[in-house]
Amino acid sequence: MKKTFADKVIQFNNHLIFSEKLPADFKVLNPFQDNAETMQVMQAFYKKFYNDSLERKFIIGINPSRHGAGVTGVPFTDTKRLENVCGIKMQSAYTHEISSVFMYDMIHEFGGVHSFYKNFYINSPFPLAIIRKANNGNWLNANY
Repeated sequence: MKKTFADKVIQFNNHLIFSEKLPADFKVLNPFQDNAETMQVMQAFYKKFYNDSLERKFIIGINPSRHGAGVTGVPFTDTKRLENVCGIKMQSAYTHEISSVFMYDMIHEFGGVHSFYKNFYINSPFPLAIIRKANNGNWLNANY
């Protein structure tokens, strides 16, 4: 049986591991290892929007934020838009990410999620969230 686009993305994410040494006060968030529900919602997303073998244009983004794909496993998608726009609820987290707002406004203008994801695939050269500890001890995105 031929693998779908969804199958290939899910397989990639299932095997995504980062084990290299980072500078002090930096770390990588791997949502697929850190939260079992992330794997479930990521799979539901790709099965819903990519369960085919269509070719798509590839949009390359910066590495994920700690409130978007660093939680949901779906690029530029926080839990609010995952639920309210994509129809997939995440029980274990509730996040808001400004880049997700921008992307989903753009997706809406394109014609909505079904039309957009039928034509485009978004990911990053490094698809895990990189965070750094600030002077005040809080963790911040290190994706800029």
